[in-house]
Amino acid sequence: MKDYLLIVLGMAIYAIGFTAFILPHEVVIGGMAGFGTLVHFATGGYVPVAVAMYVTNVLLLCCSFRLLGRRFVVRTIFGATTLSLLIGAIERYFTSHQPIVTDPTMSVALGAVLCGLGIGVYFNHHGTAGGTDIIAAIMDKLTHVSVGRTMMMVDMSLVALSFFLPFEGDIHARIQARIQTIIYGWVSIFIYSYITDMVMNAPRQTIQFIILSDRWQEISDRLTHETGRGVTTIAAEGYWTKQQRTLMLVWCRHTDEKDIFRIVKAIDPGAYVTYAHVKGVYGNGFDPIHYKVPDRHTRPKPPKPNPSPHHSSSARD
Repeated sequence: MKDYLLIVLGMAIYAIGFTAFILPHEVVIGGMAGFGTLVHFATGGYVPVAVAMYVTNVLLLCCSFRLLGRRFVVRTIFGATTLSLLIGAIERYFTSHQPIVTDPTMSVALGAVLCGLGIGVYFNHHGTAGGTDIIAAIMDKLTHVSVGRTMMMVDMSLVALSFFLPFEGDIHARIQARIQTIIYGWVSIFIYSYITDMVMNAPRQTIQFIILSDRWQEISDRLTHETGRGVTTIAAEGYWTKQQRTLMLVWCRHTDEKDIFRIVKAIDPGAYVTYAHVKGVYGNGFDPIHYKVPDRHTRPKPPKPNPSPHHSSSARD
């Protein structure tokens, strides 16, 4: 229940960011929201964004049900339905009134930040809104193109298609007007992608501590029992003093950082402590390794050894 509530919350944040700050300025972004915007403006506002989003998601899921599996489809139906309802409930109000933020640059930037925050929240709780997620999942099953690359290519292409939307004026006026909105759309993609990564990686951010102290045993005991993190001890020697010392190596989450500093300071305020953010730690207590192991039937066979000259002559003989 908590996951579902947070998925709905994340989608509500996304819906507000897109509908209140991006859509009123007629800027096309990525995802199904961008495709729905294209359909909305291409039909002169006759087809609402939410309807175009939902119908397209249903069609994509019908075409890929067997390929993606029941679990993915059920989660996507819930997410796509929720997001379409939220956008549909507030879309007409914001498109029929003046934008809340009249400056398009500030409005699109704020909307992209809210979209990234919303995506990060519902992704962290195993939610999906469909759209380019479905296309990326299909491409991942059928080809070797990564999910992130597929989503980026599709999103950038959707934004570029806004150049061909109906426009009153000659080609020069179209170029001046549409190129600006295309740039806004591309910038919004990078903003909400960056914010999404920050939100998703914040709980999993990993830190590496290296601690040098003469009271390493006391510090190690407290770190192990109070934080639940393991301590690896490394024998070291001072080059100048030739003194034998012990280094402590600790990997932990960002949430454990303050506790580790407090423990070290309480036992040995003069201890040397270095810490750095590491890109990832995989294994027991941290993240699983996501790389796929090739099936033994599909693994490339080792090349056959070249026969020696003696073997060749024997075979000929």
